[in-house]
Amino acid sequence: MKAFQIIPYIEEGPQPLVRDIPRGDAYPVYALGALRAIVEAVQTLTQAPAAIAAQSALSIASLAVQPHADVETLSGHSPISLFCLTVAQSGERKSACDKLVLAGLREIEKRRAAEFRDEMVEWETRNKLWSAKRDRMMKEAAGGNLLKARAAEADLHSLGAAPPVPQSPKLTTSEPTLEGLVKLFQTGRPSLGLFSDEGGGFLGGHAMNSDNRLKTVAGLSGLWGGEALDRVRAGDGATTFYGRRLAAHLMVQPVAARPLLSDPVATGQGFLARFLITEPPSAIGTRLSQTGSNEANVANVAIVAASKRLNEILTHPLPTHETNPQELEPRALGLSSDAKALLFEYYQVTEKAQAPGGELEQVKSFASKSPEQAARIAGVLTLWGDLNARLIEPTVMTDAIALAQFYLLEAKRLTESATISREIEKAEQLRRWVLDRWQTIALGQSRDPKTIVPRDVVMMGPNSLRETATVKKLMGILANHGWLVPLEPGAVVDGQSRQLAYRIVASQ
Repeated sequence: MKAFQIIPYIEEGPQPLVRDIPRGDAYPVYALGALRAIVEAVQTLTQAPAAIAAQSALSIASLAVQPHADVETLSGHSPISLFCLTVAQSGERKSACDKLVLAGLREIEKRRAAEFRDEMVEWETRNKLWSAKRDRMMKEAAGGNLLKARAAEADLHSLGAAPPVPQSPKLTTSEPTLEGLVKLFQTGRPSLGLFSDEGGGFLGGHAMNSDNRLKTVAGLSGLWGGEALDRVRAGDGATTFYGRRLAAHLMVQPVAARPLLSDPVATGQGFLARFLITEPPSAIGTRLSQTGSNEANVANVAIVAASKRLNEILTHPLPTHETNPQELEPRALGLSSDAKALLFEYYQVTEKAQAPGGELEQVKSFASKSPEQAARIAGVLTLWGDLNARLIEPTVMTDAIALAQFYLLEAKRLTESATISREIEKAEQLRRWVLDRWQTIALGQSRDPKTIVPRDVVMMGPNSLRETATVKKLMGILANHGWLVPLEPGAVVDGQSRQLAYRIVASQ
């Protein structure tokens, strides 16, 4: 009979709280085509991550060109509107990037606001005259003299409709409800941008609260797809707005982005998959170089050139319906045969990767839309370079696919990260602080670096972990995962008897 082999017990050691989220790839600035110059200029002046400047540039270019064409995809034509979501903590100079990229647009809005005030004064005068004529004709039509009444009726028909109200000069809005956005489309330009460098105010505001989230998600998703926009109000009936386009860029801090990235409503309806998402590595602490005067001059020249190009496009006549200046009729922007072949090849790669066990199995909604995102990006890059272009060339499609693939991998990385519970995320933050910082702090105070008590974290730990009850709970989680070992109640730490204290287990 064969003897049993006794296998000695070997302690596994601490267990990871979360799977390491890999660092994102470098942003493919080389693939930005005609937008590359302004992105590099903004990065030079702000020293912000390139991805932040690129998101600002792509979204503003999309706003500029989206009224003029719909791009050919592998399944018909789609708007070239882009929705961008940039995740970055405070201090990453998000606002500085947006300010430089949007400088030309803000000048246009300022000029149009002044023109709008003059137009409103003129409209009020014409409207009063029209109303006075109409009132007089109505009285005559309702009078007793049959001949005068018939003449007044004829005059009413010939009077025509009231003078149209001048369009709102706004090109962008920051924190609207869906109803507010619809109203702006009703009274203003048929092509708008939803831009905010504090997008948490939108995501955490009225438009995205529990009562309105589903409606807002559905409405914005429809606008991304170029669908007609419906407005239903009690007393006003239903109104449908055709030919509207919306570009978007929301900049949010990680704490605001995590709930959205894990929200089943946002992910289940494919709402998030309509966004080009990125969270670049932080540049804070590395921005130590001073921009030279020559570099600054070159950067400013590029920004002025981009503002000039933006002005040229935004002042170009919009292709609207002949009887309705608020209904866009974009032309078709096609794909050359080689560009279409490249896009189909990219589609095949992403489709195969969605199969069970594939790299993109868990992000099907993003992967399935990525080829269309590539076509949209290609359309934006093409029209920014030549507003009259009729075809997308293969060189531009190659760049657009590189950008789309970057955003797809970013979406995969960030949605996987967002599935971590807030509590586990804080526990991981505490674990890293204990292992990376506590030893230095303890030695500086002549303390034992291998023991720690909740008070140490509350007094000297990360600012977000300064509540005793929270710290005790998180230390309990670390103990359950083997990173901390509870000491016997009454153990002496730092010369005092402690009811709750831990020994730190180093990573093995």
